[in-house]
Amino acid sequence: MIILIIALVILIPIIWGVSAYNKLIKDRLKVDNQWSQIDVQLKMRSDLIPNLVETVSGYAQHEKETLGEVTNARVRYLSAENPGDIMKASEEMSKTLSRLMAVAEAYPDLKANTNFLELQRELSAIEKRIADYRQFYNDTVLRYNQEISTVPSNIIAKLFNFHEKEFLEVTAEDKVRPNVKFTH
Repeated sequence: MIILIIALVILIPIIWGVSAYNKLIKDRLKVDNQWSQIDVQLKMRSDLIPNLVETVSGYAQHEKETLGEVTNARVRYLSAENPGDIMKASEEMSKTLSRLMAVAEAYPDLKANTNFLELQRELSAIEKRIADYRQFYNDTVLRYNQEISTVPSNIIAKLFNFHEKEFLEVTAEDKVRPNVKFTH
């Protein structure tokens, strides 16, 4: 009987520890998966930019500065390697694309171009998916951070070096509409 009690006293914490560790691993993988979903959408948006710039440049030759900004933002996105840099470059790309879309408003022929309209629709759909996936990512990060911060799983989190993940936040600067100047 004493051997059974000793075995249970030893086995129960081990079983709990393995279970808690596996849950933390699953939660971390969910966060990584959500990030991958965002990254896929960002790549799709990036792949759309050359066609968009090409189409706009055919109509808006005087907007070389804006077109250059969009192209440079894409290059910075493609060269970013870690999630923080990727999101920073992505936010810059969003700003330059917003300016490009505002510039397009000044060119009625461009707004009537079916290729441009299709690219604009596709970009809008991608931007919506990015926003949705950012929300899903933040929800997943919240659950993960709660799990590694609360007793008793925080014990396993500390033992095995699990760290909180950062939320994707919109900066105050991103909430301001871009100021667009037209040059003809």
